[in-house]
Amino acid sequence: MIHILPTESTPEVHFSQDGIIKIRGRAVTVYKTEFLEQMMKCIDVYLKNPAEITYVDIAFEYLNSYGTIVFTKVLKELSKVNLQSKKLIIQWYYEEEDVDILECGQSISSKINVPIKFILTKRIADIK
Repeated sequence: MIHILPTESTPEVHFSQDGIIKIRGRAVTVYKTEFLEQMMKCIDVYLKNPAEITYVDIAFEYLNSYGTIVFTKVLKELSKVNLQSKKLIIQWYYEEEDVDILECGQSISSKINVPIKFILTKRIADIK
């Protein structure tokens, strides 16, 4: 398992070889970071032998426009799981009053041509 600790500008990521990826927190970077490079390396390794079903759980507290670009790239790369006759399930958590996070997820979903299940939650901080 790979665990990327959160910073003030990047989310926490749990990445397990058994097909469970959890992304939590804030993505407020404004330029290319080591975080993106680290994520892409993890995905490259994972794609060599992905699980039958890959689950991606996303719970952002905040996502700026560059963060949206970064996670579009991340999810587009992860969508290559589908090319290997495997299944990708993405769940995007959002709070009722946080329409911006929901719209970011919807925008990403349309760009990567992979359905995202949007899940309303009372508090992002409560998602494990």
